[in-house]
Amino acid sequence: MTQPQMIFVNLPVKDLGTTKNFFAKLGYGFNPRFSDDTTACLVISDTIFAMLISEPRFKDFTKKEIADASATTEVLIALSAESREKVDEMADAALANGGSPANDPMDEGFMYGRSFQDPDGHIWEVVWMDPAAVEGQA
Repeated sequence: MTQPQMIFVNLPVKDLGTTKNFFAKLGYGFNPRFSDDTTACLVISDTIFAMLISEPRFKDFTKKEIADASATTEVLIALSAESREKVDEMADAALANGGSPANDPMDEGFMYGRSFQDPDGHIWEVVWMDPAAVEGQA
């Protein structure tokens, strides 16, 4: 049996403690095996992880300048949600715990989403799509 492909999104962060606290308040955990005083492995699912890396450590992995996510958009991270209510729960929790608004809510009927910026300015989108629409039945 083939092991499912995994994704590790690497994000530079200004204050690792603040960022870890923010995501912990959203209900996420961290894998201590892949975390230290400069990096935290945020567990989003069994196959999706965000490596939250302090900016000085992040510079060890690239020759380019680190984008200032509060001024530029380097990536949009989209997560699926089980329902419209779960979209609202996560977005509301993010805004109540140090996140800031990113874009206006999107409501296409069969698809609903909201977005927020984490403490470093990275944009996270949370989206629900009607299962019938996903299967092409809507």
